[in-house]
Amino acid sequence: MKESLSGYYRIREARNGREAWEMIPDLQPDLIISDVMMPEMDGTELCSIVKNDVRTSHIPLILLTARTAEEHKLEGLEIGADDYITKPFNFEILSLRIKKMLEFREVRRSKFTKQIDPEPSEITITPLDEKLIKKAIVYVENNISRSELSVEELSRELGMSRVHLYKKLIHITGKSPVEFIRTLRLKRAAQLLRESQMNISEIAYEVGFNNPKYFSKYFKDEFGILPSAYMAEMKKEPGNHLIL
Repeated sequence: MKESLSGYYRIREARNGREAWEMIPDLQPDLIISDVMMPEMDGTELCSIVKNDVRTSHIPLILLTARTAEEHKLEGLEIGADDYITKPFNFEILSLRIKKMLEFREVRRSKFTKQIDPEPSEITITPLDEKLIKKAIVYVENNISRSELSVEELSRELGMSRVHLYKKLIHITGKSPVEFIRTLRLKRAAQLLRESQMNISEIAYEVGFNNPKYFSKYFKDEFGILPSAYMAEMKKEPGNHLIL
């Protein structure tokens, strides 16, 4: 299997579940393929650990097994496996499932990026990741006017190292922690431009930018329009007009 897949992906091997778990949190692979029957730590235990650790819960995992009984498949899926393939299997089927899983991750990442909003309740992702991201959004929102809000501070609040937070956010959102914080600032700024009576400089300071010039630059990078033009568009946008 390694030889067949190595032409398409970078492969890292582990001799058993314990060895695999030692490398997974730092390596942050795009996908894990595990046999159920392994020494020291079997595939179901590895899957359970991966899916219940906030550092790794987002990583797709496929279990391979010679067990064909439905209860074994249900057990694997219940502990969080993303797919369960019985052996012997057609390699083309495995390859297609891997491809589809990685494509789905990119779709989810794109969808999530669009959903980053001052309202954390709108986020739709897996429960463990949702809890982490909601907590991150709430903390940034509560400190959004503080320009000194840092990645280190957010990492401490979430109980993660800066490195693990970086890898986690990249996997889920496609954004680094710095970009994640800035996006939330800009989303809040867009809301204030639509709904408040503050001017652009006041809004820039309100969402944690010390320099309105940089605020305008990042706003245009994010939304493709300057805040002044965005504000003008919002003010001239017509309401619903009825002719009776």
